[in-house]
Amino acid sequence: MAEYHLEILLVEDNQNDAELSLYTLKKFKIANSIYHARDGEEAISYLFGQSSGGNGLAHIPRLILLDLKLPKVGGLEVLQKLKSDPRTRSVPVVVLTSSREERDIVESYDLGVNSYIVKPIDFEQFTEAVRNVGLYWLLLNQNPT
Repeated sequence: MAEYHLEILLVEDNQNDAELSLYTLKKFKIANSIYHARDGEEAISYLFGQSSGGNGLAHIPRLILLDLKLPKVGGLEVLQKLKSDPRTRSVPVVVLTSSREERDIVESYDLGVNSYIVKPIDFEQFTEAVRNVGLYWLLLNQNPT
């Protein structure tokens, strides 16, 4: 697998949630290199390259935080593309979404998500959830190299 240059790809269309996630990850010095994609199409373009029609591999993050309810290309479609490509299959993907729908949870795990977290509504709980996700997946979890 290619070297990791990007630590986290945050795929989130809600600007408030994105800003809070970015703030938390930087405040606790969990990640130095974070890219924020605002929709599923931007995430796919960022990962697989725009100039190659989506067939090249442009960036490989160490962790992807993925919302499900995204404009243009939905989170489940992004997850399916990531987990069906051998080059990105082993990248941990954590769904961080407001959806508590059973079908979203089941489909996410069927597609290979590593963790599914419903976003807490409370500011401090949200911050703590993002902090814990970052600490676990970037510092404690061992990824294949």
